[in-house]
Amino acid sequence: MAKTLTIKLVKSPICGVKKDQTATVRALGLHKVNSVVEQPDNESIRGMIFKVKHLVTVEEN
Repeated sequence: MAKTLTIKLVKSPICGVKKDQTATVRALGLHKVNSVVEQPDNESIRGMIFKVKHLVTVEEN
């Protein structure tokens, strides 16, 4: 079974964040603060998480 990552949005990407970071948060499937999504554990998702690491928390499943 493939590993997954549980990603939670803990800070709002509205104020003081670059537009590409806001777009990355949306591409991860996060819309509101405290929303949680599960994504597959692969290089592209990890790269997206690295870009917005100051806005999200991540747990490995």
